[in-house]
Amino acid sequence: MNVKNLALLLAACAANSATAAAPFDQQSAFSKPQQMIDIGGRKLNLHCSGSGPVTVVFDSPSTDAGWSWVGVQPEIAKRTRACVYDRAGLGFSDPSPREGVSGNAVEDLHALLGKAGIAPPYVMVGNSYGGANVQLYSYRYPAEVKGLVLVEPQHEDETKRLDAASQGKLKQVYAQQNEMEKACAAQAEKGFQPGSDELKNCIGEVPDGFGPELAKAYLGVVSSAKHWRAAVSEDFNFDKGGDQLRAARRSFGDMPVLVLTRGVSPFAVPGKPQSALNKAFENENRKMHKEVAALSKRGSERVVPGAGHIIQAEKPQAVVKAINEVLDKVR
Repeated sequence: MNVKNLALLLAACAANSATAAAPFDQQSAFSKPQQMIDIGGRKLNLHCSGSGPVTVVFDSPSTDAGWSWVGVQPEIAKRTRACVYDRAGLGFSDPSPREGVSGNAVEDLHALLGKAGIAPPYVMVGNSYGGANVQLYSYRYPAEVKGLVLVEPQHEDETKRLDAASQGKLKQVYAQQNEMEKACAAQAEKGFQPGSDELKNCIGEVPDGFGPELAKAYLGVVSSAKHWRAAVSEDFNFDKGGDQLRAARRSFGDMPVLVLTRGVSPFAVPGKPQSALNKAFENENRKMHKEVAALSKRGSERVVPGAGHIIQAEKPQAVVKAINEVLDKVR
């Protein structure tokens, strides 16, 4: 679920939590291209640091770039090699002529790691849409992946099940989001005027905790037409990615899998009691996460108190802890 964009429609989302700031000296590498790896006529941005026998590979939520992990990747790099990347058209990566669906993202990531000489084994970490991608990657390349940390991961039946739990309200919100995205993409092609309502409505605020250098890079990227083309392609092909994951779905065997679930609903209204509808929505979200964890003999699921959908931004140490736990189990 692309809660980042939904927050533009639901002001209550932004008030639920604050982003934990990463030290500014950790942010510089996320503010500019690092290794631009040619995967066949186009280049993807890759940033790796640290060393060790296992590489932790991160994939970001829908329409977001590697900077989503700025509070987590440097911590994991203290223990082993940790790599973030930007999917096609996002962050500093070149656009792709293909649709923004999970299967294409997985093919890109596999090519990227191979061309960059980043050999397995991998522990893969993904949030939301990125959580679907790393699951699909583990199904397609099972010999390479030795563990998964799934942070509020997309489930293949998410839209259908959460729409039913919300009595049809989720699809209404998605319809609003789609119309807004199309309008923002059209404006991006023309160019945003500094200080304009269009810029404010489409981009919103710079994520809390981003220092001046990263904030400047972020604004430059997310106001570009290239970014909005990629964002629209990912969001408008969301269900196609779900179909791909559903077709691949099977047991994870005994691979360690840890699923993190938000403790704060993005649709809760601050200062007001949780409604029965919101409770049903959150219960269904957690139920799907438990089902994914149960696909592994060494799977588990836990709630992260105080965190919303983007747990790595709001409670990065909870994600660091989860990754270290999975690394401890890799054999």
